Amino acid sequence: MTQDIFVPRLTARRRWGHVFTAVCLCMTLFGAFVLTVLIASVLGIGGKWLSVNFLTAYPSQMWPEESGIKSALFGTLWLMGLTTVCAVPLGMGAAIYLHEYATQNRLTRFIELNIANLAGVPSIIYGILGLTIFVRYLHSLTGGRSVLAGALTLSLLVLPIIIIASREALAAVPESFRQAAYAVGATRWQTIWSHVLPPALPGMMTGVILALSRAIGEAAPLIVLGALTWLAFVPTSPKDPFVALPIQIFNWADQADPVFQELAGAAIIVLLGILLPMNAIAVGIRAWHQRAKAW
Repeated sequence: MTQDIFVPRLTARRRWGHVFTAVCLCMTLFGAFVLTVLIASVLGIGGKWLSVNFLTAYPSQMWPEESGIKSALFGTLWLMGLTTVCAVPLGMGAAIYLHEYATQNRLTRFIELNIANLAGVPSIIYGILGLTIFVRYLHSLTGGRSVLAGALTLSLLVLPIIIIASREALAAVPESFRQAAYAVGATRWQTIWSHVLPPALPGMMTGVILALSRAIGEAAPLIVLGALTWLAFVPTSPKDPFVALPIQIFNWADQADPVFQELAGAAIIVLLGILLPMNAIAVGIRAWHQRAKAW
């Protein structure tokens, strides 16, 4: 009698399992289809404008056919370089302290809760914060509406993401690694440096790359910060004014001339050409790390 009751339930569970698998497959295919259509439409709109001149020319307000993204491209590289220098060491260091050194008490849990909440704050709020602190109050240090102010604002944006991803990577390291190092007389820092960080580093780097991939496509905080929409020179120092690719795309897409809108499509292709390899590197690092753990 027990078998008669169990068999129908097993059949129903298998049926629902097949239904769930089919639904997940349909959702995956739908997402891939939408992404393919979007990329194809952008290629169709802006693909004809891709050229060496488009990458090496400055934007023009009067002659869209001669416009380029040189200033926006170099501004984006400046932003990403300074954001990496500011956010990555601070984020990894905070994660190491919170997971390896900090005592689990109310204060630590309060800090961790606030970090998790900050990861979900809209990016425009960080733009307001950057405008208030880095542009107005610290004008003498940052140069006002400068590359440095933009990079510090984006650093605040991605810092919670880096901390959370790095903590998860550290938590994935087995506790036996630490105990083995302590057993042979290693100090806490020697244990972290030689036994914890090597296996955790691929996961930490994956989080860093994904965080920087988000920062490179952000326009809202830079608009609030006061980034220029047109610039005919390349920044040469952190205190110089700047324009970034998302701002240039926003400016061109807002123009009435259809040629500018096609140029926005070409700039989107260049931005995707930077973003997709970064995400591919993150996926590759994670896949390599999983294979290494399996071995």
